[in-house]
Amino acid sequence: MVDKVKRLVNKPEQIRNIAICAHIDHGKTTFSDNLLAGAGMMSEELAGKALQLDFHEDEQERGITIDTAAVNMVHSFEDKEYLINLLDTPGHVDFGGDVTRAMRASDGAIVLCCAVEGTMPQTETVLKQALREKVKPILFINKVDRLIKELKLSPEKMQERFMDIIKDVNKFIEQMAPEEHKQDWQVSVKDGTVAFGSSFHNWALSINYMQNKGITFKDIIEAYQEGEKWRELGKKAPLHEVVLNMVIRHLPNPKEAQKGRIPAIWHGDKDSALGKSLINCDPNGPLVFMVTKVVIDPQAGEIAAGRLFSGTIKRGQEVYLNLAKKDSRVQQVYIYNGAKREIVDDIPPGNFIGVGGLKGAYPGETVSVGKIEPMEKITHIFEPVVTKAIEAKKPSDLPKLIDVLVDVSKEDPSIEIEINKETGEHLMSGMGELHLEVIENRIKKEKGVDIETSPPIVVYRESVTKISPQTVEGKSPNKHNKFYFKVEPLNENIIKAIKEGELPEGRIKKEDKETWKILKEKGMDGDEAKKVRDIYKGNVFIDATRGIVHIGEIIEMVLDMFEDVMKKGPLCREPCFGVKAIFEDVKLHEDAIHRGPAQVYPAVRSAIKMAITISNPVLFEPVQTLRFEAPVEYMGELSNIISSKRGKLEEMDQKEKRIKVIGKLPVAEMFGLSSELRSATEGRGSFSLIDQKFEKMPGNLQEDIITRIRERKGLGPNE
Repeated sequence: MVDKVKRLVNKPEQIRNIAICAHIDHGKTTFSDNLLAGAGMMSEELAGKALQLDFHEDEQERGITIDTAAVNMVHSFEDKEYLINLLDTPGHVDFGGDVTRAMRASDGAIVLCCAVEGTMPQTETVLKQALREKVKPILFINKVDRLIKELKLSPEKMQERFMDIIKDVNKFIEQMAPEEHKQDWQVSVKDGTVAFGSSFHNWALSINYMQNKGITFKDIIEAYQEGEKWRELGKKAPLHEVVLNMVIRHLPNPKEAQKGRIPAIWHGDKDSALGKSLINCDPNGPLVFMVTKVVIDPQAGEIAAGRLFSGTIKRGQEVYLNLAKKDSRVQQVYIYNGAKREIVDDIPPGNFIGVGGLKGAYPGETVSVGKIEPMEKITHIFEPVVTKAIEAKKPSDLPKLIDVLVDVSKEDPSIEIEINKETGEHLMSGMGELHLEVIENRIKKEKGVDIETSPPIVVYRESVTKISPQTVEGKSPNKHNKFYFKVEPLNENIIKAIKEGELPEGRIKKEDKETWKILKEKGMDGDEAKKVRDIYKGNVFIDATRGIVHIGEIIEMVLDMFEDVMKKGPLCREPCFGVKAIFEDVKLHEDAIHRGPAQVYPAVRSAIKMAITISNPVLFEPVQTLRFEAPVEYMGELSNIISSKRGKLEEMDQKEKRIKVIGKLPVAEMFGLSSELRSATEGRGSFSLIDQKFEKMPGNLQEDIITRIRERKGLGPNE
C-alpha cells in the first residue's frame, strides 16, 4: 500500500484531497469505513462497525467523531490509479474548528446528508466552512435504506425527498459560494455530482453508475422487499466505487484547485516566483507548508499535519516558522494511513502530510525556507463562549498541567487557554459544555493529570454605544509624551464582515487596497478606510494623526496596547468587540530614550480605556439560535423550556408528526439544557445550533453581572 502511495505522490493530476463533512449522526465515520474497506485497508465485515477513523477511546465511547482523522488510499478508475487523501471531520458543532482547519488542507468536500432528516443546521455550517475556503462540494444522500424499510416511501415520494434535499443544498451554495462558482458548483443528479445510498449497508448509486451497470432504483427497492436480498447490493453497487469515481470525476486535483484557492488564502505577490510556484503547485519552487493540526504523540513527539502547497519537503531540511518567527528543522516526513503514519524521505506539493520536529508550530502556522508572507489566518465561524477554571488536584502536578494545557491548545486551537502566572488561575474556553468535557477527560485519561474544574462560566463581550463626548489625553509617566484618543461604535456591516472572514484580521500594510475596498463597500468613508492600521478580534484601529515626525517608531507599540485593551476591556476585563479606536494626535519627546515602551504603553492603555469608559460601555452576552425537534405532542414542553430560559420563540413548523421550533437563547441560561430537554420529551427531542452572536444584555441585568465578574476576577474598584 505504502509503495502505491509513494508512486502517486509525484503525480498531482492523479491526487484528490477531500474532506468528508456533515451534521452529527448523518453517518460520516461509517461512510469512511466503507471507503477504507473498498481500498483494501480493512475487512468488509467490519466496515461501518469498526469506526476505524474514530481512534480515540472517547470517540468510540460517545459514538461521535471529535478529531479530524487522515488517511491516504489508492483507487483505480478507468485504468488509472489515483491517490485519495481523505479527512474525516467531526459533525458536532462544538468541534467545528476542526472542520474549518481540515477545509484549508482540502480541495473538495463530500457533504453527507441524511435522507430522513434532510439538511440540518450543521450541514449548512460545514458547507459554509467549505465554501469560505473555496473548496468544491459534492453531495451524498445517506441512509436511503431507512426511507424504504422504516418510512416505506414509494419511489415517487423518495424522489421528492431527494429533490428537496438537493434544492436546499443548492440554495445554500448559491448564497455562500464565491461569485465565480455560484452556478458551476451547484450539485445535480443529472451531471453526477449527487449520489445516494446507505453507508451502513455499503451500497451507493449515481446516474453514471446506474447507466454503466444497468441498475435501476426499482432494483434497490425490490432488494429490500425480498428478505435478505439487500445484502447483495454491496456487491452490485459498492459504495467506495461509486463515491470515489464521483470524487475523481468531479473534484479538482491540487494543480487545478490551487489556481483558484491561492489568491483567496495567500495575500502575497501572485507574480513573484513564490506566487507562481504556489499557484502552479510546483515541486521545484520555494517550500510552503501550512499546519492545520498538531498531534502530540508519546513516542514521536509533536507531529504537525497539514497541506504542502509548494516545493518538496525533505527530512533534515532547515525551515522557518513565520508566525512563531523562529527557525526549525524537519526531522521526519510522514504519509497517513488512519491512525498509523509511514515515514518517507521527501514529498512533493499537493499532498496532505505529517511533519515531525517542528517544535512550537501551532495550527495555522506557515512553514517555509526563509521569511515569507504567511497564509491567511484560519477563521472559525463560532467563537469560544464557555469557560472553566482548571487546577491540578496535587500541587506537585502544576508544572505538568501547564505543559499539558499548552499541548491541548496546539492540538485543538478552538480551545483558548489563559495561564495567569500572577493569580495561578488557568482558564480554558471552548465552544460549549461538551467541548470542555471532552478536553477535561483527555487531560485526565490520556495526559494523566488529575484535575478539578469550576462550574462553567460564560464569556461576555464589552462594547460602546456612543461616540466619546470628548478626546481623551493619555500622559506618559515622565509627562513628556501625550496621546489623544476617541472611540465610537463600529458599523454593523463591518462587524459582520470581520465575523464572516470577508475582512482579514491583522495589522494592515500601508498599501492594502483590497482591505480599503471592502471597508468602503461596508460603509466606511474612503479616506478613513485608508487610515485603518489594525483589525483585531472584531475591533478596528484608525491612525488619524498627521505629520508626526517619529510616528513610525512608536506606532507598533500603540497597536500593541490597542490589542491589549481589546483583550481585556475596562468594565470587567472581558474581551471587547465592535469598538472603533481613533488615534487623533500625539506629542512626542525629541529624544528616543524618553519615548520607549515604558512611557508609551501605560499612556496609550489608559487613554483608550478612559475613552471607552466615557462612551457608555455595555456588556454583550452570547446568544445562540437553536433548532429544536420533537414529536408534535411535546410542542408545549418545547415552548416552556425556551421561555423559562429568557429565550425567544422565533419560528414553529409542523411536518407530519414532528414539530420544528427555532428559538433564541442566552448561553448563560443554557447549562443543563440537554438533560432538561431529554426529560421533558422522554428522550425524543433534540436540538442543534444554527447561529451564534453577541447581543446587548438587558439593562436590568448589566450591573449585577458586571459586579459578579469583577468579584470573580478579584478586581478592585479602580482596576
